[in-house]
Amino acid sequence: MGIPLRRYWTLLRRYLRPQGLRVALLAAVLGANIALQLVNPQILRYFIDAAVRTAREGAAGQGDARSLTLAALLFIAVALATQGLAVVARYLSENVGWTATNALRADLADHCLRLDLSFHKERTPGEIIERIDGDVNALSNFFSQFIIDVLGNAVLMVGVLALLWREDSRVGLALGLFAAGALGLLVRLRAIAVPHWAAVREANAAFFGFLGEQIAGTEDVRASGATGHVMRRFYGHLRGWLPLERRAGLMGYTLWMATLAVFAVGNAVAFALGAYLWSLGAITIGTVYIIFYYTELLRRPIERIRTQLQDLQQADASIGRIEELFAVRSKIADPAGAGRPLPSGALAVAFDDVTFGYDPALPVLRDVAFRLGPGRVLGILGHTGSGKTTLARLLPRLYDPDWGAIRLGGTDLRAIHLDELRGRVALVTQDVQLFHASVRDNLTFFDRAIPDARILAALDSLGLAAWFRALPDGLDTELAPDGGGLSAGEAQLLAFVRVFLKDPGLIILDEASSRLDPATEALIER
Repeated sequence: MGIPLRRYWTLLRRYLRPQGLRVALLAAVLGANIALQLVNPQILRYFIDAAVRTAREGAAGQGDARSLTLAALLFIAVALATQGLAVVARYLSENVGWTATNALRADLADHCLRLDLSFHKERTPGEIIERIDGDVNALSNFFSQFIIDVLGNAVLMVGVLALLWREDSRVGLALGLFAAGALGLLVRLRAIAVPHWAAVREANAAFFGFLGEQIAGTEDVRASGATGHVMRRFYGHLRGWLPLERRAGLMGYTLWMATLAVFAVGNAVAFALGAYLWSLGAITIGTVYIIFYYTELLRRPIERIRTQLQDLQQADASIGRIEELFAVRSKIADPAGAGRPLPSGALAVAFDDVTFGYDPALPVLRDVAFRLGPGRVLGILGHTGSGKTTLARLLPRLYDPDWGAIRLGGTDLRAIHLDELRGRVALVTQDVQLFHASVRDNLTFFDRAIPDARILAALDSLGLAAWFRALPDGLDTELAPDGGGLSAGEAQLLAFVRVFLKDPGLIILDEASSRLDPATEALIER
């Protein structure tokens, strides 16, 4: 399941380009940090060689003794500056990473909200949440640390090898081959754990989908005494999840074990080369130390790149799932071009031999045909499962018919832009969705263009004036999640207020008054 580096780069470019200035500042800080890391070993070499000369020359080497103090102070200053730049780089990279992942979350959420109802019926809310948030969380390290741990350390590694080559071409060649071989081995091992991490992400999504479904049905679960069954399924998910997580972790540790072996070889090469060249008199003891120091410095970028490659194993799985979600296309599409506008006022409805089924082989509606004039009322009766709700869902184009055509105001629904169509059609069901937001936002669907006076008039006309006066903060009163604190009848009345504020050309009531008393129902109908 390896994902080409081009796809990594495409994702980075798409979400880092809007932060061009911040990324450029991060690159400058990283460049300065890398330069200081390369300079400090040179100071150490000078210190060691000067100390050896001072020890040999005795009193004659007092000048070197003074320079040793300056070298030590310079080394400390450079080390402190390096640490300070590392902190700044980490801060900038975290800001860049979280900005990018939040933008990715927003794009995924927007994409899912635009998909047709069949997509949401096939997936539980918990699964969708896990796909939007969980998979993106797995990429947060990819966005925030990729630049530092891969690009930055790759530049550091090249700089180390260049300086080693400058010291002695034999050292540069040997350690260059070592670094290339180490990276090649780690890259090959990277793909081993990818399928296992993909399985972990799938198990994660399935678990949270199950959890969301059970929490939503808590009342029914308790009332039916099914708590034990739910907990058995809960533990079943966990038992299935554990071996997948363990297997993926163990496979990922192959990179760690390979890194230990590679670094042991690298240290052996550095010691052997340093001892050999010093025995020939080709280098000083300070240069021997700098070879070892640079080898150790080379170890860090290889190790950090290895760690990032291990994280990329999880990123591989998440990127694949994210791209899979982005690839899902709604079966309900806007018409090409401008689309045909709907006439103002009440809208006529026409069904022309409409056939539809959620499974095309099992139609729920077959050859339905009728005409309803503008401003007229039509009641549809039928037994459970006869297609009443399905018919209601076809009018705002939550689904398209398999055969035939539906016309609104004389225009085929497929020729009308979805925003305009759903702005002119109101669908009220017996299941009212209320948000953890103010009364105003719940009634207007967050449309601040609707004046308060119009909201109050609608509340009064529906007999909710007394209820409104009891609210502690008026229209700014926050409703509890899922309408907590409201009776079922009050929640349905608030849904009708939404219709009054929308002033649509067509109103569809799908058993919307099932929780209202006869007097209130009569008021609504008038």
